[in-house]
Amino acid sequence: MSEIVAVYGSPRRKGNTSTLLKRAVDGAREAGAQVDEIVLRDCKMSPCLEIYGCKKDGECAIKDDFQAVRDRILAGKGLMIASPIFFYTVSAHVKILMDRCQSLWVKKYWIDKVAYGMWEPARKGLVISAGATRGKKLFDGMLLTMKYFFDTLDMELWDSLLCRELDFEGDVDKHPEYLEHAYQRGHEFVRAVRKI
Repeated sequence: MSEIVAVYGSPRRKGNTSTLLKRAVDGAREAGAQVDEIVLRDCKMSPCLEIYGCKKDGECAIKDDFQAVRDRILAGKGLMIASPIFFYTVSAHVKILMDRCQSLWVKKYWIDKVAYGMWEPARKGLVISAGATRGKKLFDGMLLTMKYFFDTLDMELWDSLLCRELDFEGDVDKHPEYLEHAYQRGHEFVRAVRKI
């Protein structure tokens, strides 16, 4: 079991968010953490088909890579997840993962009948995102989406690293301060996770 799970949500292997997450992973490993890395573009995951097979026991009826990804995320105490901004929210790869976690939401709130807001955080999350513009609300939609995704995972948002003016592959290399901040946040995240 890994202490921290790092989920790469970019369609580009060497895109800006992937590079930032890799630096955060480096920081976490330097702090002594075991990190399990998941590249969503390599996973075969169907979108949620809203067939509600999960109403019976909270298990998604679609059998593909989702179950393994879900289990790896739930096995960790910390989640670092990175996504570029697409139309003011997460990438399609991350959104598919989120939507498939509807089965966990069903289990938590319909089957186990947990009262809204009446749960203790079992995990912490670090969100990393990059967007091309300087728009004031560039990250608002993504952060709101992450908040409710984390709720399903009994996870609290520990921090977010939000980087602007990154569009084309390699743009992040022009901002060494972003890379250094990612490394430091990854390093500090380990301490936060170990306090759980």
